[in-house]
Amino acid sequence: MAIIIDGKKGARAVRDEVTKRVAALAESGVIPGLAIVQVGHHAPSDIYVGKKVHACEKAGIRVEVHRFSASITDSALAARLRELNQDPAVHGILVQLPLPDTLSTKTLLDVIDPDKDVDGLHPLNIGRLHAGRPGLVPCTPLGIMRLLEDYNVDLKGKHAVVLGRSAIVGRPISWLLLRAHATVTTCHRHTPETIEHARQADVLIVAVGRPGLVTSAWVKPGAVVIDVGINRLPSGRVVGDVDFASVEPVASAISPVPGGVGPMTVAMLLQNVVDAASWRAGEG
Repeated sequence: MAIIIDGKKGARAVRDEVTKRVAALAESGVIPGLAIVQVGHHAPSDIYVGKKVHACEKAGIRVEVHRFSASITDSALAARLRELNQDPAVHGILVQLPLPDTLSTKTLLDVIDPDKDVDGLHPLNIGRLHAGRPGLVPCTPLGIMRLLEDYNVDLKGKHAVVLGRSAIVGRPISWLLLRAHATVTTCHRHTPETIEHARQADVLIVAVGRPGLVTSAWVKPGAVVIDVGINRLPSGRVVGDVDFASVEPVASAISPVPGGVGPMTVAMLLQNVVDAASWRAGEG
């Protein structure tokens, strides 16, 4: 049977590291601060924001939530983001997605100071990642890489296949895997013979948003499988993009949903906030 990749354990380790770094920064007079911007009422977003606030508070990070009506305009929200850019007590800014359709997500994310962009979605941070330069990296891909490191998955020379090419997960994890010297194939909706590509993977990253899509027929025996999908079924049960019961006997290691990548995403957000505060203080 496969090794179960425990994201909760990994997240605890990251949070412990962050808490120590926050205490060290506090001794030098710096309290890391995160501003979360939320627009409108969206039940899943309320849950995610609550988890982020709780995690920040436990780690000693000062967190403030700025909530706005769904009727706010691009220009008004952009003006508020510029104010946060100028606030020295705010080291990280996060716009909770998705935004209402009336707003331009791309335009607003571009307003955020790249050095405070703890979601790693500003074009400058994307460019830094692509160029292999230091910068803030999207939290989920960062968490995936940390899990692979924690479980001693050697990526050098291995074939990694990424299913999905989103700006938040698929593309950045592909670049991070390349930086770790893996040979990377990225598949998307227009890729022919996706199953055949997946079956060649030593490491298979699945981030497509389709519950139970990947079965044992997609997986090379002994592969490491990372399931990024979070899908809520009509029954209320949360499942991943991988059919866990089918794939577990085939894989050498597999991340579950829930309890795999999800907890690491919030933990890496905390790490990004502390990194941003350290760089601002000249200690990074």
